[in-house]
Amino acid sequence: MILETERLILRNWQESDVAPFVEMNQDLEVMKYFPALLSAEETKNLVERIKLHFCEHGFGLFAVELKSEKNFIGFTGLVIPTFEAHFTPAVEIGWRLSSKYFGQGYATEAAKKVLEFAFEELKLKELVSFTAIVNKPSINVMKKIGMTHDAKDDFQHPKLDKNHPLSSHVLYRIKNVERSDRS
Repeated sequence: MILETERLILRNWQESDVAPFVEMNQDLEVMKYFPALLSAEETKNLVERIKLHFCEHGFGLFAVELKSEKNFIGFTGLVIPTFEAHFTPAVEIGWRLSSKYFGQGYATEAAKKVLEFAFEELKLKELVSFTAIVNKPSINVMKKIGMTHDAKDDFQHPKLDKNHPLSSHVLYRIKNVERSDRS
């Protein structure tokens, strides 16, 4: 499966994506809002889980390729959270890009395309996105793609100790208005 935007290709994962993804997941800037860097083995396992998610659900986290350079720059896509919270079960839209590509609008561009795919092709009724309260760059992407925030939805991430500096999370939502109106 392939989705395209003006500057990006969102596609299935390739073996050539693994090495730059390992590098990305060991970059302090990329992983600033995550509890830990990922080892090469953890990253390879993550790629396998991403591929399995596609097989099981028909959607997942797409590898993102920059058309002009024909190279892997990160991922954007849909995933089902693996923890219980007040908003689960749900489908999350998420992204992670190489720090070399921060601040150029790629995350927003890719997320808008995934949003279109989720609502028009998959006919999903709602998507969520969440991150640590301090992760302003991701929160900005959520706002730019039309997601809304209600402070009552904010939560402590159940996989992190309550005292962890990244434990407090914001939750953003977006509904498929066309789909929701018919339901």
